[in-house]
Amino acid sequence: MPPTADFSDFPDVRRPDAATVLVSPWLVPAARFQQPAADAVLDAWEHQPRPDAMLALATFLSTDGSHVLNYAQWTDDEAHREWVRTRRPAAIDPIDEAVPGIRRPGPTRYRHYRSHVPEDPAAPRPAFVTTPAFATTGPDTQRALADTLIDLLDRARVPGLLGAHFHLAPDGSRVLNFGAWADASAFRSFRTGETAERLAAAIADLPGVTVVPAVPTVPVGHPAANDPARPAADGPAVPPAACYRPYRTLVNVRSPQAR
Repeated sequence: MPPTADFSDFPDVRRPDAATVLVSPWLVPAARFQQPAADAVLDAWEHQPRPDAMLALATFLSTDGSHVLNYAQWTDDEAHREWVRTRRPAAIDPIDEAVPGIRRPGPTRYRHYRSHVPEDPAAPRPAFVTTPAFATTGPDTQRALADTLIDLLDRARVPGLLGAHFHLAPDGSRVLNFGAWADASAFRSFRTGETAERLAAAIADLPGVTVVPAVPTVPVGHPAANDPARPAADGPAVPPAACYRPYRTLVNVRSPQAR
């Protein structure tokens, strides 16, 4: 019998014991499959023995209905790879039986690097998430990008931005900004404002940085492919970013910051 898991509405992105983060989009055939797919993966984890190295798994539903984003926190890469080698097929098979047609492009490994978090004890829980991503030419470029954007955000104090959490791929090839917002309207106001323009200019000035899709392109024929609200239409001032609504988070090991 696996130990009882806790559930919350949002992960502790900055928990210090999460040395590796796996971000994995699961593309679903239609929007109506998003919630069942998220429930299936959380149920699978809840009812199986969980290694202590698996800290938490958060699920997010894309606003265009095309996919579920899984955000998994582990203590180290080797523990996760061992789980993949020995137990992943048995965990995935029941999910595919419950929700046929899920496509899994594969996870990207990250380390949480730094965050911009306004000091506001009364801040609400995030209700909207964005994930702009960047290809980079090495660790120095990764850090320069994250440090530059955090410095700009620290000085700008964007209304409704609850956190910008920068994650770096261990091989130096990618940066993910996990942006937490009070609501969708706050993000819409930001992306048409002066701060977004300054951020875009700063990104353009950094050598070795290229804006890339945060998730694979939705296949032609998918109901979301022609959705005018898809993030690619954000406009030139803001890098493309997939948008999400938080769903549920399974907590296997409580964060040291919450104990």
